[in-house]
Amino acid sequence: MESRTRSSQTRTFSRPSFGASRNSSRGGSSRGRGSFGGSRGRGGNRGGGDRIDPSRFVNKAIITEKIEHFVPEHKFADFAIDERLKNNIIDKGYVTPTPIQDRAIPHILNGEDVVGIANTGTGKTAAFLIPLIHKVLSQQSENVLIVVPTRELAIQIQDELKGFIGGMKLFSTVCVGGASIGTQIRDLRYRNEFVIGTPGRIKDLIERRVLNLTHFKTVVLDEADRMLDMGFINDMKFMMAQMPKDRHTLFFSATLSREIEALIKDFLKNPVSISVKTQDTSKNVDQDVVRVNRGDNKLDVLHSMLMQPDFNKVLIFGRTKHGVEKLTVMLNGRGFKVESIHGDKNQSGRQRSLKLFKDGKVQILVATDVAARGLDISDVSHVINFDLPATYEDYVHRIGRTGRAGKSGKALTFVE
Repeated sequence: MESRTRSSQTRTFSRPSFGASRNSSRGGSSRGRGSFGGSRGRGGNRGGGDRIDPSRFVNKAIITEKIEHFVPEHKFADFAIDERLKNNIIDKGYVTPTPIQDRAIPHILNGEDVVGIANTGTGKTAAFLIPLIHKVLSQQSENVLIVVPTRELAIQIQDELKGFIGGMKLFSTVCVGGASIGTQIRDLRYRNEFVIGTPGRIKDLIERRVLNLTHFKTVVLDEADRMLDMGFINDMKFMMAQMPKDRHTLFFSATLSREIEALIKDFLKNPVSISVKTQDTSKNVDQDVVRVNRGDNKLDVLHSMLMQPDFNKVLIFGRTKHGVEKLTVMLNGRGFKVESIHGDKNQSGRQRSLKLFKDGKVQILVATDVAARGLDISDVSHVINFDLPATYEDYVHRIGRTGRAGKSGKALTFVE
């Protein structure tokens, strides 16, 4: 997507530079900076945000022709998989695998444990779903557990799975917090080759004796680094202890820390390590900072940016649930079509907001970091960090929501 805004060298925004009307400026100025949870100097960036050098938020997108070209070893038609699955893949328009798919699928088909380190948006969901669907089709008694950090990612994987298994009479269920546990208990009474869930809810279902992991010989731990960050380590260990020791384990992460290496050692046997992570942030994302001068109002600056014609599908990140909801209400009050997702919203409300944003019914989605991992939202034109992220890794995952599937995107971070 070619940006029509002024080039990024004019990124010090203030009220005079946008010609906002006096009525518009007056809308939030009385509240001052710091009214959105994390917008006032250091006090708003607890958790590590104020320790990130702002220069790390600046990186020009590479718009010249790529010098390095990935040459896949396979095409989807080459993989030794069930013909029904192969036909569904072709119907989806898939021809050439991404690097993580090209490298991982053969090893998973061979039954090997795999550690996959890959940037967000590289197609790793299909990298494990395709060979595991073939495995289930080949071994009728096979059950697969897929563990992810967030509800949204679980539902996204479920949707992608459905696109691959059409006409195969395979079944799946999603077990996540924030949704009716009674419905999930009912669904688990039926045959489900795939159970997709978050660690806390899966543990709850195990303790209620409605989910027996001794029947699951294959497990996928997706976004493992995020699960670690969110404090799920004990729940992950509890789940793995319930599973057969002779199991097939797939482990995907965007980063490889010492803690992650320790989990790999505990959970996997002689894994094949595949890394296609080339850099922290996408080459397709043009990154810059928005410097807000003392005395200027962040909301007015944001308002002026959102009025520009190329800000057509914008994901805004805030630090707190309260701040995100407050910003959403104030942007709605200024006439913008905006929705929010955060931890205080129930599952149906979050899914409704995501659908409206994905379908282009609203221009703006305001979110906490719950939306930063794993979500595949097409054609996001801009990611705006209204509040600084707590860590640089959070920043990387936030801006990974734009510049996907080879398209260009922009990421702007407010710095005071």
